[in-house]
Amino acid sequence: MQFALDRPHRDDVRIAAVGLLGGLALWGLGLGMNPGRVFDGAWLLVPLVVMAALELLRRTRPRFAVIVGTVAVIADQFTQGSLATVLMFTDLMYAGALYGTPAAARRLPVVTGLLTVAVTLGFVAWWRQPEAVLIGVATGLVSFGPAATGMLVRGHREAAQAERLRAEQTALLAEMDRAQAVTAERARMARELHDMVANHLSAIAIHSTAALSLDDPDTTRGALKTIRENSVDGLAEMRRLIGILRDAGEDTETVAAPTLESLGALVEQSRTNGLDAHLAVSGTVTGLPAPVELAAYRIVQESLTNALKHAAPGRVTVSVDRSDERIEVRVDSPYGGDGADRDGPRAPGSGAGLVGMRERAALLGGVFEAGPQEGGVWRVRAALPLHTEGEDPT
Repeated sequence: MQFALDRPHRDDVRIAAVGLLGGLALWGLGLGMNPGRVFDGAWLLVPLVVMAALELLRRTRPRFAVIVGTVAVIADQFTQGSLATVLMFTDLMYAGALYGTPAAARRLPVVTGLLTVAVTLGFVAWWRQPEAVLIGVATGLVSFGPAATGMLVRGHREAAQAERLRAEQTALLAEMDRAQAVTAERARMARELHDMVANHLSAIAIHSTAALSLDDPDTTRGALKTIRENSVDGLAEMRRLIGILRDAGEDTETVAAPTLESLGALVEQSRTNGLDAHLAVSGTVTGLPAPVELAAYRIVQESLTNALKHAAPGRVTVSVDRSDERIEVRVDSPYGGDGADRDGPRAPGSGAGLVGMRERAALLGGVFEAGPQEGGVWRVRAALPLHTEGEDPT
């Protein structure tokens, strides 16, 4: 397994093969860089072969390759010298900065830069000739230049990788936001659909049950009339919801969102459906923020629907109290313990209405309470602030 991990990259194998074959070709043609040096003849093949072998380690062992390659290129200067050996050394310096550890990559251009300066100053002091500067330039070209280039390329690669990671994180956050938005929209439409339709369907269920269970033409006729009214009103509400979902085009007829000024009509409809409902308003109910007004209306509507389905016989009181800071709605209905004292047909409930009312109040930063009170009363109370930065409760 360790051998498989250290296997040289195929590009490194190609570089090593080309460098070795090029060096052999130059040697065969008798082309050397330093004729008349200490070791003539085939001695230049030793650093050439070593450098070609190090090319196989340029990615997997860059630090080792740079150190041994430096020794090999110095040894090459005592032979006739091979251009291929020098070129492969420059590639090792480049690879050391590109593939080495971050610390080694930062040090390599600094070390080679200092080495270039030291060699230049040393040869100028020794030869005392302007041509000595060329030795320093050559040293910089084969050491500092490749190392600095490798460091620049590494920086660009790391920056590109960081941008890719940032883009992936942004895409992930966008997907999470989209999923949350979809969930919130589905919850909003569920609340709206429940509050709009439940009242009408509950009345239809109760009066249809009464029409079927009582063999009285007048009762049946009255029940059918109530059923028709609730069907028409429910259909209008459904058309409004469909218009919202379709983004209300020019040819789409929609119904305006309900306001607290229409609470009287809502209570009157509840009386038609069989509730002894009464409305008491304290303060003005105009000029409210649209989300607060719609939430208050829907809470009253759902409370009357629950009273129609579950309340015991008696008066149902709807109270609306407007102040400078908030609006409070309260619905009190007779409570007989799960509707045990109620006469006549009842419609089943799922508990979704209470959940929806509580969500509407919470989204506006308001308070919602529902439960039995002293004196056999079931009370639903919601206090909604008028100045809120909460989410649209619809």
